[in-house]
Amino acid sequence: MTGKERREAILNMLKKSDRQISGGALARQFSVSRQVIVQDIALLRAEGSPILSAARGYVLSQNGQAAVSRVFKVRHTPEQACEEMNLIVDCGGRIEDVFVYHRVYGIIRAPMHIRSRLDVKHYQTEISGGKSSPLSNITAGYHYHTVTADSAETLDIIQQELAAHGFLAQLQDYEPVDFWSDQKEKAKNE
Repeated sequence: MTGKERREAILNMLKKSDRQISGGALARQFSVSRQVIVQDIALLRAEGSPILSAARGYVLSQNGQAAVSRVFKVRHTPEQACEEMNLIVDCGGRIEDVFVYHRVYGIIRAPMHIRSRLDVKHYQTEISGGKSSPLSNITAGYHYHTVTADSAETLDIIQQELAAHGFLAQLQDYEPVDFWSDQKEKAKNE
């Protein structure tokens, strides 16, 4: 099988699947290394395939278009975390990360890749089963999520729902508006 044939087969598998397919599973299916699969996915994306990396593998964007993203600042108790995440995924969003802006330490970020209630359940099992606590505990419950969706309209709905449930928090004057460019600028200056 040529690389092109393998990439076509990977794309067909993703089109037919209603769940995430791990890089390891694809590697076993085609008897190649996981690194070859990572390269295949990169090539498919470069050709315009809307493949998203999720918590447990790869998946095609729901409407076949590239996803849009928005950062939401939220606040809630640790007991409300699942309610907040379920609200986002129920509205069609995918929670890519969680981060806090600490006045001393700066931005502390962790990937999440949550796209379903099942992913939320896995998160809850992991966080409650270990000796870890939510990142937001260091900032009195305030934290941020980068959320992707298939359209800006979906992100607008998520924003409205977060506000309606009392989860949306207001940015403060000392917080940078564009978190990522601020971090890139700091890295350049170091």
